[in-house]
Amino acid sequence: MSFGDKHEVLKTVFGFDSFRAGQEPIVDRLLAGTNSLAVMPTGAGKSLTYQVPALVNGGLSLVISPLVALMQDQVAALRLAGVNAASINSSQSREENVRIWRAVAAGEVPILYLAPERLMTERMLGALRSIGLSLIAIDEAHCISQWGASFRPEYDALSHLREAFPSTPIAAVTATADEPTRNDIVAKIFGGQAEVYVAGFDRPNICLHVEPKQRPRDQLLAFLKDHQGQSGIVYTLSRKNTEAYAAFLNENGHNARPYHAGLTPDERSDTQAAFMTEPDLIVCATIAFGMGIDKADVRFVFHADLPGSLDAYYQEIGRAGRDGAPAVAHMVFGAQDINMRHRFIDQEFSDEERRRREHGRLGALVAYCEAPTCRRQTLLSYFGEPSDPCGNCDLCLDTTERLDGTSEACLALAAVQETGNRFGATYIIEFLLGKATDKHQANRHDEQPGFGKGAEQSKPFWQGLLRQMVGGGLLERDVSGFGGLTITLKGQAVLNGKSRFEYRQMAAPTDRTSRQERRADTIAASSNVDSGILQALKAKRTELARDRSVPPYVIFSDKSLIDMADRRPRSPQEFLDVHGVGEKKAEQFSAIFLSVLEAHR
Repeated sequence: MSFGDKHEVLKTVFGFDSFRAGQEPIVDRLLAGTNSLAVMPTGAGKSLTYQVPALVNGGLSLVISPLVALMQDQVAALRLAGVNAASINSSQSREENVRIWRAVAAGEVPILYLAPERLMTERMLGALRSIGLSLIAIDEAHCISQWGASFRPEYDALSHLREAFPSTPIAAVTATADEPTRNDIVAKIFGGQAEVYVAGFDRPNICLHVEPKQRPRDQLLAFLKDHQGQSGIVYTLSRKNTEAYAAFLNENGHNARPYHAGLTPDERSDTQAAFMTEPDLIVCATIAFGMGIDKADVRFVFHADLPGSLDAYYQEIGRAGRDGAPAVAHMVFGAQDINMRHRFIDQEFSDEERRRREHGRLGALVAYCEAPTCRRQTLLSYFGEPSDPCGNCDLCLDTTERLDGTSEACLALAAVQETGNRFGATYIIEFLLGKATDKHQANRHDEQPGFGKGAEQSKPFWQGLLRQMVGGGLLERDVSGFGGLTITLKGQAVLNGKSRFEYRQMAAPTDRTSRQERRADTIAASSNVDSGILQALKAKRTELARDRSVPPYVIFSDKSLIDMADRRPRSPQEFLDVHGVGEKKAEQFSAIFLSVLEAHR
């Protein structure tokens, strides 16, 4: 059964008048039967890119998702929109899963959600082949590269899908994938043959801030003075720290809960449910929290410990500000964090090539932390996206002392050039300091003119400067190979005397009140609607969500409620004009929300 053409599906099912930027090209490719990898920022509407083609094509479409919570939320949202989607998963009884499968076999289910572990069995693959699939979508596709055989081997097994279903188009979607990860996904899933669409990585509503780690708990409390009563996430490295930070925040008047993989399933589920419904809850979590959480109004993400890579950092801060309103990503970091992360990489990965890649990714994160200029430029540059200074990061908003480092940068650039643009930072620093290792002697680099010319500076100085040169775009690190440094066009301009380079000393934490005042001048308010009406609409949404045991955004997004409060519809027909209101949702909820609006006229 088809639900109509793409625009009809978009309007009648999902309640949108037009596609968001980047959605329609992917939809068109899938409707044309083209295998596609789509990389879109968090909150850009990735799910619609495969849900719309699934409903237009008719028949059975399969969505592969890594987490039960993620599947359940998408199924609940589709059902409220009038689509009989379903999931077969471990949280349901055998009887319920059998009932759902019978509905799938009878052609009553247009979209089925499965985890890789349940899909990649001969029995399930054979059953799906007998029915036939019109589309396969792999959600959170970066997990194919990130987890692979070491953690969830069934992700590696997804490479067999194109053989099992040779005539079925496959879509892979993710918010986080640098070029090596994209190449890995295309190689494993598509055999090297797929169209890759990168919609952009920028989340301009998120203010980026990094400061040196001194007293992280006190720094967190200072940060929260600007975020009283707001919902957010505090990421820490260990389970023990999540417990400690949650207890500390509760002792200091905040509403906080820990979340980590060591909790029972019921405890994790209870915290997830509370986070979706309590407007001021702070979750102190390891990376176990977040992927299956789709909460629109997370106002901040605070990293008390350094993430594992710039990819992980981007994924984690992407949980803030999904509603498009101002949000903050704040991180504290120190040398101990960096050393610990390097040890983790050495312990976790036995494959030498993978270790090199992960060390390179960690180095890119450190370069971001020590960036001399706009932090967003450094972040987006890592993903291959050029940008202008953002005006919405600490380096753009604050006046931080910068020193002329042109002469030192030229020494470093000359060292990279004289050694052939292929060695990593450690080798270059040893060259600059005049430390003739066996490798330098074997390559005869100890005979080069620049050998030892940087000996007046310390090793930590050169480490920091090289990281800032990478962050500033003078040098480029090969993250997919050996981590070698090469000179960019920007770096060549400095080396040729056509441009200067300034580096930044990591400053002490600045006054947060003054910074917040400047930020407030930079970021506009999210809306001008009556706050009383909006709060009443949110309260009704929360009540309906609790009655149905679904997250509030499944009923209506914050954007829908803001539009509702702005338009103030008076009839069911006018209610259909509200953003995100399709025919089925209007049928279910128009009378309820119209009564709330009427009470506030």
